[in-house]
Amino acid sequence: MFVVALRFSANKARAAALMPAHNDWIRRGFDDGVFLLTGSLKSGGGGMVLAHKLSREELDARLREDPFVAEDVVSADVLEIAAGRADDRLAFLLN
Repeated sequence: MFVVALRFSANKARAAALMPAHNDWIRRGFDDGVFLLTGSLKSGGGGMVLAHKLSREELDARLREDPFVAEDVVSADVLEIAAGRADDRLAFLLN
Protein backbone atom coordinates (compact mmCIF):
# COMPACT_ATOMS: atom_id res chain seq x y z
CA MET A 1 0.00 0.00 0.00
CA PHE A 2 1.19 3.51 -0.76
CA VAL A 3 0.53 6.97 0.56
CA VAL A 4 1.42 9.63 -2.00
CA ALA A 5 1.77 13.28 -1.04
CA LEU A 6 1.34 15.53 -4.07
CA ARG A 7 2.94 18.82 -3.02
CA PHE A 8 2.55 21.95 -5.09
CA SER A 9 5.64 23.25 -6.86
CA ALA A 10 6.43 26.68 -8.23
CA ASN A 11 4.06 25.92 -11.15
CA LYS A 12 0.99 25.81 -8.86
CA ALA A 13 -0.69 28.52 -10.97
CA ARG A 14 -1.17 25.95 -13.77
CA ALA A 15 -3.32 23.73 -11.53
CA ALA A 16 -6.65 25.29 -12.52
CA ALA A 17 -6.04 24.71 -16.23
CA LEU A 18 -5.01 21.09 -15.65
CA MET A 19 -7.68 20.24 -13.05
CA PRO A 20 -10.11 18.52 -15.48
CA ALA A 21 -7.35 16.21 -16.76
CA HIS A 22 -6.10 15.62 -13.21
CA ASN A 23 -9.64 14.67 -12.13
CA ASP A 24 -9.86 12.25 -15.07
CA TRP A 25 -6.59 10.68 -13.89
CA ILE A 26 -8.06 10.31 -10.39
CA ARG A 27 -11.27 8.79 -11.79
CA ARG A 28 -9.23 6.20 -13.73
CA GLY A 29 -7.40 5.26 -10.52
CA PHE A 30 -10.70 4.56 -8.77
CA ASP A 31 -12.15 2.79 -11.82
CA ASP A 32 -9.06 0.54 -11.92
CA GLY A 33 -9.49 -0.31 -8.23
CA VAL A 34 -6.08 1.15 -7.38
CA PHE A 35 -7.03 4.33 -5.52
CA LEU A 36 -8.76 3.97 -2.17
CA LEU A 37 -8.81 7.63 -1.13
CA THR A 38 -7.83 10.98 -2.58
CA GLY A 39 -8.16 14.46 -1.19
CA SER A 40 -6.74 17.90 -0.76
CA LEU A 41 -4.38 18.85 2.03
CA LYS A 42 -6.14 21.27 4.34
CA SER A 43 -3.06 23.46 4.31
CA GLY A 44 -3.65 24.10 0.61
CA GLY A 45 -0.27 22.61 -0.15
CA GLY A 46 -1.44 19.87 -2.52
CA GLY A 47 -3.17 16.54 -2.17
CA MET A 48 -2.89 12.92 -1.07
CA VAL A 49 -3.56 9.56 -2.67
CA LEU A 50 -3.92 6.21 -0.92
CA ALA A 51 -3.21 3.43 -3.43
CA HIS A 52 -2.96 -0.36 -3.34
CA LYS A 53 -2.93 -3.47 -5.57
CA LEU A 54 0.08 -2.34 -7.62
CA SER A 55 3.85 -2.39 -7.47
CA ARG A 56 6.04 0.64 -6.86
CA GLU A 57 7.03 0.60 -10.53
CA GLU A 58 3.38 0.54 -11.60
CA LEU A 59 2.60 3.38 -9.21
CA ASP A 60 5.51 5.45 -10.54
CA ALA A 61 4.24 4.91 -14.10
CA ARG A 62 0.73 5.91 -13.05
CA LEU A 63 2.04 9.03 -11.32
CA ARG A 64 3.89 10.06 -14.49
CA GLU A 65 0.49 10.00 -16.26
CA ASP A 66 -0.96 12.56 -13.83
CA PRO A 67 -1.02 15.91 -15.67
CA PHE A 68 -0.08 17.67 -12.42
CA VAL A 69 3.09 15.56 -12.16
CA ALA A 70 3.85 15.64 -15.89
CA GLU A 71 3.59 19.45 -15.97
CA ASP A 72 5.50 19.93 -12.69
CA VAL A 73 2.51 21.39 -10.86
CA VAL A 74 3.18 18.94 -8.01
CA SER A 75 5.98 16.70 -6.89
CA ALA A 76 5.08 13.23 -5.66
CA ASP A 77 6.48 11.92 -2.38
CA VAL A 78 5.71 8.20 -2.10
CA LEU A 79 5.63 6.26 1.17
CA GLU A 80 5.24 2.48 0.99
CA ILE A 81 3.47 0.83 3.90
CA ALA A 82 3.75 -2.84 4.81
CA ALA A 83 0.47 -3.10 6.70
CA GLY A 84 0.76 -5.49 9.63
CA ARG A 85 -2.43 -4.81 11.55
CA ALA A 86 -5.74 -3.16 10.70
CA ASP A 87 -9.17 -2.50 12.11
CA ASP A 88 -11.62 -5.15 10.90
CA ARG A 89 -13.17 -2.60 8.52
CA LEU A 90 -9.81 -2.29 6.76
CA ALA A 91 -8.77 -5.95 6.87
CA PHE A 92 -8.83 -6.11 3.06
CA LEU A 93 -5.66 -3.98 3.10
CA LEU A 94 -3.71 -6.81 4.73
CA ASN A 95 -3.97 -9.06 1.65
